[in-house]
Amino acid sequence: MNYLDTPSGRRIAHHLSPGRGPCIVFLGGFRSDMEGTKAVHLDDWARGQGRAFLRLDYSGHGRSSGRFEDGCIGDWADDATETVARLIDGPVVLVGSSMGGWISMLVARRLGRMAGFVGIAAAPDFTEDGFWSSFDEGQRARLMRDGQIALPSAYGDPTIVTRRLIEDGRRHLVLRDPAPDMGRVRLLQGTDDADVPRDTALRLLDHLRGDVRLTLVKGADHRFSDPRCLSLIEAALRDVLAPDSQGPAPGPS
Repeated sequence: MNYLDTPSGRRIAHHLSPGRGPCIVFLGGFRSDMEGTKAVHLDDWARGQGRAFLRLDYSGHGRSSGRFEDGCIGDWADDATETVARLIDGPVVLVGSSMGGWISMLVARRLGRMAGFVGIAAAPDFTEDGFWSSFDEGQRARLMRDGQIALPSAYGDPTIVTRRLIEDGRRHLVLRDPAPDMGRVRLLQGTDDADVPRDTALRLLDHLRGDVRLTLVKGADHRFSDPRCLSLIEAALRDVLAPDSQGPAPGPS
């Protein structure tokens, strides 16, 4: 475990496994961290393949500095972009889980050098198309008046949605603008996902350019982390990485 201090004063926890490029970068979801099942499993898989692999905690997540409630999409995209830019030379393959799919598109827009993208229940623009669009007038009024509201969560403590999260999210929407170059793209989506509807995956499929394929997995939920789903993520990564040639191990820029 190592830490990187960003120009904004945030301290970002990360783990970089050496290997040949393109480096695989795992970008997790809303309130998740780099010790989650998918992140750790894929790190182990990449080491077995001799592949470089980077995982990190956004500010307010896991072991990074800050409070979750103080963060927003722009902050977390800055954290990811700065970490990748400073630690990895050359092309990258981004693996974006849920919110990490949105972060991946922002990183691609800012950084470029994309060799590919694997989206797992990718949730671009979810603060607007998920949270805000589902709020009734009372919830919207409380959010604007009090600065936050609490929503029940199937994953433990209530989810705190802040006014800053919503307003910042609007400044970083990606499905309303031309898509960045993501390289070869493989999207994975469970049909029993209660958090990200399959319509989002279809919209993303239409939005992205180039070699883009979507796999719908019957019965899979949002976690997408049982052995069958983990095997499908591995297969998607092998597919994205297939055309590349061996490159140097990543190091500090």
